[in-house]
Amino acid sequence: MIDREFVLDVLRREAAELRARGVVRLALFGSFARGEARADSDLDFLVQLDRRTFDRYMDLKLHLEDLFQRRVDLVLWDRLRPELRPAVFAELIDAA
Repeated sequence: MIDREFVLDVLRREAAELRARGVVRLALFGSFARGEARADSDLDFLVQLDRRTFDRYMDLKLHLEDLFQRRVDLVLWDRLRPELRPAVFAELIDAA
């Protein structure tokens, strides 16, 4: 099973590709960030894109799902609900 360090290592190796796909900032949160992931856990990322378009968002989401072979929840930085911010920011790990 993959773990937090594996995810972060892959994202570091993919940094140039992620930038080419418009990623300004990408951070891990959720069960993987907390070290509580199970075999069926999805990956939760908070992302800031240089241009926010549907195509760019979906391209990145599908790329991450291909990389990790699991479901990815991709949340846009400026779309994170205010009531969730304290909990998400408390466990956030910058990845790219």
